[in-house]
Amino acid sequence: MPFQQIGPLRFYQFETLSHPGLNHAIVTRQGGVSPNPWFSLNIGGNVGDESTRVRENLKRACTVIGRDPDSIYDVWQVHSSRVVRAEIPRMGGELIKADVLISNDPSVTLLMRFADCVPIFLYDPVHRAIGLVHSGWLGTARGAPVAGVRAMVEAFGTRPEDLCVGIGPAIGPDHYPIGSEVVGCMRDAFGSNADNHLQIHDGEIYLNLWSANREMLEGEGVRSIEVAELCTACHLEDWYSHRGEGQITGRFGAMIALNI
Repeated sequence: MPFQQIGPLRFYQFETLSHPGLNHAIVTRQGGVSPNPWFSLNIGGNVGDESTRVRENLKRACTVIGRDPDSIYDVWQVHSSRVVRAEIPRMGGELIKADVLISNDPSVTLLMRFADCVPIFLYDPVHRAIGLVHSGWLGTARGAPVAGVRAMVEAFGTRPEDLCVGIGPAIGPDHYPIGSEVVGCMRDAFGSNADNHLQIHDGEIYLNLWSANREMLEGEGVRSIEVAELCTACHLEDWYSHRGEGQITGRFGAMIALNI
């Protein structure tokens, strides 16, 4: 089953990414130390929660995949398509603005934080390389998943058809109404295919981020894609949701690492 439990910690793993050389998890909000409105396992450091609680939550999150928090490489997520190659753990180094991480170093755990945007896991079992993408509507329009695949091709010799990809929990198409500006960006990004990802309900237009990101990945030649199809706004017992909970909420973590 995709959901696993270790003590109070509940987390999600893709069957597609069940490889002996890989460890990964999307850690739910359960099992942490933060009070409301960040209840409970918030690992977002810029949402008003106390830093001591965030550090403890991050330490707990890392235990589900048996990694040390000191192995983490993370970035300042800004809804871009910028790629960073993580060659060593960040360890207090510069927090770079980016939304795509790649690595082939087993000492590194890639980490990103989410509360409605799409977590995308990339794994190349042939060249033993990994990627992690943060893709909201703007990142999708800017081609963040495409940037991730192409960066792995260039850096590691990855063949897109060898990639195993997981698209994680995010705001679902029934809960994501968008305005005319976003509709225009989607039409610019997808052309005549944009309507495949836009649905009209009661006069409003809704965006399907899952299908949009899947189309981009398939356009790059990726064949193995598993979509969780879990809406963050529908399942607040597990996930933080900016739209489902309002302006103040926490962030859940997505992590991926090569086994040493």
